Parts: sequence; C-alpha cells; structure tokens
Amino acid sequence: MKLLEGKVKTVFETDEEDKVLIRYDDKVSAFNGEHMEYPRDKGATCCMISALLFERLEAVGIKTHYLSVPTLNTMLCRKVKIVPVEVICRNRAAGSIIEHTEGLEEGQLFDPPIIEFFLKDDYKGDPLLTLDRLRLMGIDPEPFILRTTSINWELQKIFDKIGMDLIDFKLEFGYDDRGGLNLADEISPDSMRLWKKGTKERFDKDLFRKDEGDIVEAYKYILQKLQKSV
Repeated sequence: MKLLEGKVKTVFETDEEDKVLIRYDDKVSAFNGEHMEYPRDKGATCCMISALLFERLEAVGIKTHYLSVPTLNTMLCRKVKIVPVEVICRNRAAGSIIEHTEGLEEGQLFDPPIIEFFLKDDYKGDPLLTLDRLRLMGIDPEPFILRTTSINWELQKIFDKIGMDLIDFKLEFGYDDRGGLNLADEISPDSMRLWKKGTKERFDKDLFRKDEGDIVEAYKYILQKLQKSV
C-alpha cells in the first residue's frame, strides 16, 4: 500500500510495521516541482548511489534508515518519523546562498563549512530557520549540527577519492521507534552539488536546473567512480 508520493520517490508499507519500501522514480524535479522531466534510469541510478553512500556512512558508525536494495530502484528502510527540517551543509558558495548574501562569489570556500536549516514545506517556500526558531519548534539543533559535520567529513573523503569537490548537500533526518536519530531520505547528486576537482564542471542536478547537460549520464559517471573506489 502506498504511504506517500513525493516529487521523485514513492514510499510503500511492507509486511513489517517498522520497515518501508522506497521506490526511486524516473523523475527529476526543480523549483519546487514547477519543472519536471522523466529521464530513463534516473531512479535506479540515484537509488544505487544512495545505497552505496548509506553503506559507507554506516560503516563508520553513522546511523541511517537504509537496510537493503531489493531491486535496482527500490530501497528497504527503517520506518522513521521525519523531522520537518532540511539541513544544508555548504563547503563552497553556490546556488541560493549567493543570491541571498551580498559579496559572495561562486566557488568561494567556507572554512568552517556553513550549516543551515530550512523548514521542510514547499507551500511556504522552504524558508530559512534561525536556531531560535528551531528551538521554538521544539528542536535542539546541536545533534543535527554534530551529525551533519561528521557526515560532511566522511563524504568529502569519499568524493575526494574520485576527483570530485563536494560543494554542498541537503540532508533529512528521522527518529525510529526507539528514538534513534537516523539519516533518512536519499543522498545522491539529486541532493548535492559535485564539481570535478579544481573546476566548475557539474555532475549534479544543476545540469537540469540550468539546462546544461544530461543528468543521468553524469549520475552514472559518479556511480561508476564510486563503485570502483570501494
């Protein structure tokens, strides 16, 4: 039975109450769903990248909702209660932070990285949240900051090995039935910016946003590089 249909993924219940099946659909969406296309193999490619990255994060002790991949485009996951906040980690300046911050140049290094929080609500435009507003929502930001910092450190090492600069990325988290905080949703070029090291050649969803190239070809390149770097 279908539990939830998002812009590019669909969640189904399973025979086990504490598990869900997530299908990665052949869809790509930008600008809060205003721009949508259906590129073949996109779902499976994102699913396999996400599975690989979840596995590598689990291997260093970072808890995720990932369990297995029954098929190329489906992922079996722990059922979690999603925190209604998106966490953005920025290692370099790109995208909205340049538009909304005076004086930044694309590619400018942030040291230390910037961690930001946004309300997960498309209808409200996913507004930026201050730490005080998070606390008013009953959310302690510190565990999310610590977990995101650890994830960033590990992902930068992973992508450095395949010649990619991790510019920024989005994370979502959820609590399992034991109260454990899990990295959730997906972790793929759909939710991050990747540039070939030392350049601004893109291997992420900006190719679609800016109509600059084939995202499936770029994503498959990332998948192949990650598989060879194990």
